[in-house]
Amino acid sequence: MLPTKKLISLCLSAALLFGAADAAFAAPKKEFKLAWSIYVGWMPWQWADETGIVKKWADKYGIKIDVVQFNDYVESINQYTAGAFDALTVTNMDTVAVPAVGGVDSTAVIIGDFSNGNDAVILKDKTSLKDVKGQKINLVQFSVSHYLLARALDSIGLKERDVTVVNTSDADIAAAFATPDVTAVTTWNPIVSEILKRKDAHNVFNSSQIPGEIMDLAIANTKTLEDNPDFGKALAGIWYETMAIMSANTPAGEAAREAMGKASGTDLAGFESQLKTTRMFFTPGDAMAFAKGAALPKTTKLVNEFLFEHGLLGDNAKSAEVIGVKFPDGSVFGDPNKIGLRFVTTYMDSAAAAAKN
Repeated sequence: MLPTKKLISLCLSAALLFGAADAAFAAPKKEFKLAWSIYVGWMPWQWADETGIVKKWADKYGIKIDVVQFNDYVESINQYTAGAFDALTVTNMDTVAVPAVGGVDSTAVIIGDFSNGNDAVILKDKTSLKDVKGQKINLVQFSVSHYLLARALDSIGLKERDVTVVNTSDADIAAAFATPDVTAVTTWNPIVSEILKRKDAHNVFNSSQIPGEIMDLAIANTKTLEDNPDFGKALAGIWYETMAIMSANTPAGEAAREAMGKASGTDLAGFESQLKTTRMFFTPGDAMAFAKGAALPKTTKLVNEFLFEHGLLGDNAKSAEVIGVKFPDGSVFGDPNKIGLRFVTTYMDSAAAAAKN
């Protein structure tokens, strides 16, 4: 889901060109923009917008929130990094690799979920991960799919040099797998579900085997949040009201899940199947417990090492610690003077408090 090195370079140039946008963040605002793209864990944003939940919480704080869908996930990251959006749905890895490398300090307002099977290595006519050796593997290069492949190879003592990565757009992966020449892919849902309908497709490694490492977040520009804390409170309020509805075993909950499934190109059964391979944090308490857990710093180290090894932390990066990631207890992995991602419980805690009142 990450752009190539060339696109990252273009993105960083755009961030510099739009440097004046950062100054605009300093002034109190009344209108905000959230960019999102289609993924099971992010579909709630569209549903909340269409059903009036976004407006309800925005009105509560006297602001306006525009929820904008991107068909191209990479472009949504680029636009956020350039300052055109105040908030973004994105993975933990992609936050560090693009906005943080581009000098944008972001805060994870919401830890929505982690992939628990949604991302997978799929082989054609082979049923064991060890059969991946020597194969060409189609995936989005430098994405969470690439990271998953690296972790899969490591689990059986192989290195990336033991395979050949073929950079392929996520929009083309399902069609590519249907061709005789493509025998291995790594991708994410709903593409995974589509490919696995084939009798010759076999899931040989997936994100449930590295739980908690591929996180789906709603981030916002840290300076924007500092100047406009009500924006973060509104985002959290929107999210957890939506979570309460969609997670309920009620007609309203089923209708919400069905609508989200339809909007993502599937049906109720398909969407619920994807939810089963997603560890959703339906309550702020669950998300806060994860944020404060011992696993998060360890995951951050693994992710940043992957980014460094693939040259994604900048041309002048001398280690995986060139960018800092701050945790709720105040500890930091990496450079404390160059924080690129902050995990906080501030806004999730405000949502929990609001739910009690």
